[in-house]
Amino acid sequence: MAALIAGLAPSLIILLTLSGLLSAAETSMTAASRGRLHQLERDGDRAARRVNEMIANQETMIGAILLANNVINIGASALTTSVLTAVFPGVMGAVIATLVMTVLVVVFSEILPKTLAIARPDDVARALSIPTYWTVRIFGPLANGAQWIVRHTLRPFGIRLDMGTDVLAAHEEIRGAVEYHHSEGLVESHDRWMLGGVLDLGEMGVGEVMVHRKAIAMIDGDMTPREIVAAALESAHSRLPIYRGDPENIVGVLHAKDLLQAMVEANGKIDALNVPRILREPWFIPETTSLKDQLAAFLKRQTHFALVVDEYGALQGLVTLEDILEEIVGEIEDEHDVVAPGVAPAPDGSVVVDGSVTIRDLNRAMNWDLPDDEAVTVAGLLIHEAQKIPDVGQVFSFHRHQFRVNERKGNQITVLRISAPKVRQ
Repeated sequence: MAALIAGLAPSLIILLTLSGLLSAAETSMTAASRGRLHQLERDGDRAARRVNEMIANQETMIGAILLANNVINIGASALTTSVLTAVFPGVMGAVIATLVMTVLVVVFSEILPKTLAIARPDDVARALSIPTYWTVRIFGPLANGAQWIVRHTLRPFGIRLDMGTDVLAAHEEIRGAVEYHHSEGLVESHDRWMLGGVLDLGEMGVGEVMVHRKAIAMIDGDMTPREIVAAALESAHSRLPIYRGDPENIVGVLHAKDLLQAMVEANGKIDALNVPRILREPWFIPETTSLKDQLAAFLKRQTHFALVVDEYGALQGLVTLEDILEEIVGEIEDEHDVVAPGVAPAPDGSVVVDGSVTIRDLNRAMNWDLPDDEAVTVAGLLIHEAQKIPDVGQVFSFHRHQFRVNERKGNQITVLRISAPKVRQ
């Protein structure tokens, strides 16, 4: 009996050690800092390069490690059971083998190595990069075969999985890290909003940040040159749409710098200006364009101004490069901006808000978390939740706030009072 157990010990130690190394590799590879590993790779660290290559195909890596780990653990359990059933015939040997292997695998092949890996994931991942690399090379094809079987097994049940199933994981990982560090006090609220704004660009359309057509400052192209110059000087904007007949009929965009250059060329004779000649061609974009794509388009065309139209070609509003940048850095104001009150905090923690204020701007100003999935403006959120256009004085409670309508013009809610959020119980 002693000889059998003594012969089992070395093999069991080797198998449990291999299992522990694989467990540590799996945990460290998934917990390692990708930013630090990429920096180490740029500095010439070969181990970091191997880790980054395996993380790039994480599904295959984890599958290969789990497959190898299961083979080792099952082999260790089978070997232990065969020896102990020879020493303790019958069911007793199998029971003892199960208890022994459960304790050994859980403590020495799972808890201990994973605790070490979590404590120092970057160092452990780099230290185990070579054995993990060869594990993936050997067991990777088998793991891919297992994934193929799983996908085709689930497909008849309406569950379709592919290699792109987790395409948003990187964004969500970054967002989760930002939120976590913000809750720990390591990331300031302004930085949190900026980082979140960058991640949101691909999910938001220009229709969510555009200036609505009712608020667009535009000039009637049928006016005299002197009247057009006067209107341009009165405006706080450097680019102004010019229309003829109907405000929907935009014929060009007047740039203040082009107007100034034309006045110089005309020796200051305003009435002699040929305004149509200096107009720039309007750029129309669909309202479904994402902010990320529009930002790229602005940079490519080297222009900062676009008119937004719906699927029927009807004018919906305008969007500028500044509008997109403000979704990242917050409100940008210069010496010519007209600063509207917009959000006026009250001593009791409530705020008086213009109905046209966007939910994102209100959230940033007050550090709130009102949802902006179904509406862009505060008034739109109230109408969406109330399922009607409220009357002045009506009060509604939702999303831990009270909304009171202070002013309304026609069907437009112009001013609301919103209470401070109620504390969650």
